[in-house]
Amino acid sequence: MIEYPQIVSIPETYIRKKINEFLQEDAPEGDKTSLSIFKPNERTSAIIQAQEDLIASGLEFIKYFFDEKTKVEIFFKDGDLVPNNSLMAKISGFSVDILSKERVILNLLQRLSGIATLTSKYVKIAQPFNVKVLDTRKTTPGLRLFEKYAVKCGGGFNHRLDLSSGILIKDNHISAAGSINKAIRKAYDACFPMKIEVEVDNLQQILEALETGVDGFLLDNMSPDMIRKAVNMIRAYPGGNDIFIEASGGINLDNLHSYVDTGINAISSGSLTHSAKSTNIHMEIIL
Repeated sequence: MIEYPQIVSIPETYIRKKINEFLQEDAPEGDKTSLSIFKPNERTSAIIQAQEDLIASGLEFIKYFFDEKTKVEIFFKDGDLVPNNSLMAKISGFSVDILSKERVILNLLQRLSGIATLTSKYVKIAQPFNVKVLDTRKTTPGLRLFEKYAVKCGGGFNHRLDLSSGILIKDNHISAAGSINKAIRKAYDACFPMKIEVEVDNLQQILEALETGVDGFLLDNMSPDMIRKAVNMIRAYPGGNDIFIEASGGINLDNLHSYVDTGINAISSGSLTHSAKSTNIHMEIIL
């Protein structure tokens, strides 16, 4: 079966680099408002609180926004269910430091928790059928590692991280190569023993790919009934039980129930990252 490395943690050096970029974007010449109101040595405390039920993601990154002069207390772990009104974190330090970073901290925390929360809803439906919920490369530019980490926090699984991580032959590759057969053979010749997955949208394409030899199928925009036929065809082929099968295209929370009992190994959905709604989390100063 095709499996890709999972983003269960992110290197500290990468986190710090990205956070510095975020803060530079938001305050290229400092926070004029906070600097004009507070002296450099004035201190305060702030709490971060959930304003809806959510799955946490991004709490582990808050400490990287500050140095050792700031105390950061985290009351939940990434991946935890956080009930509405729960205290998620407390930050104590210099007023200017906390206030100037408030918006960026919340933006990241709200975004990642939104992805984790949405993913968990998919997983709740798919898990009883042993169907994995996969993300895609439809991520926000510059935030891919963070967003794929959030999918993991929500109980989902990571598809390939990038174009260098695996071979997925899609419709445009097939059109440019001339046929599925030609595309698969060229990929095997160039990249063996790397596993190859191919996107198909009809049964004839499946038969051609099976005869060529392939490790996985992405069944694109097929109805549940068509997927059942496709799965039966693949599983009946010699070695077919070892072939990875995922379904994608038009699958959402409203119709997911119709797909999870078709015999597939996974569903992949770009909506986990490109359509997740940021969760409602706020920061409040406490004196």
